[in-house]
Amino acid sequence: MASVKVPEQKVILCGEYGVGKSSLFRRYATNSFVTATDRQSTLGLDHFDKGYKVGGKEIRLQLWDTGGMERVASITSSYYKFAEAAILVFALDNAASFHVLSQHLLDIVTYAENAKIFLCGNKSDLEGQTPQVTDSDMENFCQPERQDSNYSHVTGRDCQSTLVQSTKSSEFEKDVSEQCHNLISATYKTSCKTGEGIEEMFTDIAQHLVESNRSRLELQTMDKKSFKITPPDDTVESTCIC
Repeated sequence: MASVKVPEQKVILCGEYGVGKSSLFRRYATNSFVTATDRQSTLGLDHFDKGYKVGGKEIRLQLWDTGGMERVASITSSYYKFAEAAILVFALDNAASFHVLSQHLLDIVTYAENAKIFLCGNKSDLEGQTPQVTDSDMENFCQPERQDSNYSHVTGRDCQSTLVQSTKSSEFEKDVSEQCHNLISATYKTSCKTGEGIEEMFTDIAQHLVESNRSRLELQTMDKKSFKITPPDDTVESTCIC
């Protein structure tokens, strides 16, 4: 019997430098954490595959990390290409990293228009500190106050089409952001230090991808031999009485 190929889904990490994207990647790949004093600066794209089983369906998430490339150069469109999911990462103790997410969101809908988008507040282990970004802030990011009929069923392609006509005015960018924020599929809070919420986040993302791409995933995993055609039985009973 031919081997069954497990569908591989590209997932990308997006966000400002220093919010913990590489720490998330490390937890995902090796379930480990390196403190800031022992950590070496990362530089260069990296990816790691991991399998999940959701509702009897097998799927592999291929997580990609920028590896600090945003410090020295702009992330190219190839990073976003073929992404099935994108995780917008910010630090709960850094409000600035949250307020610039709109630009990262616009990059995603421009270069990975079909990707499902998720919001991740990292560094939830604040040990008594008051987070600079609250649950209410995260909710408002996903559901802007402007909720007229023009935004009710917006898609990534809609956002991309609007960007093409961009005047780059601040009011326009605010308007586009309000559209695209409605594309956030789910929100999470994680801690790379303790590992809290990380495996649950990726399991849930796998669930979202299986549910949204069920038909295509079934075609990808289908055994080629299942298409084998059995020829009709040409044997005809003899009616001759001998």
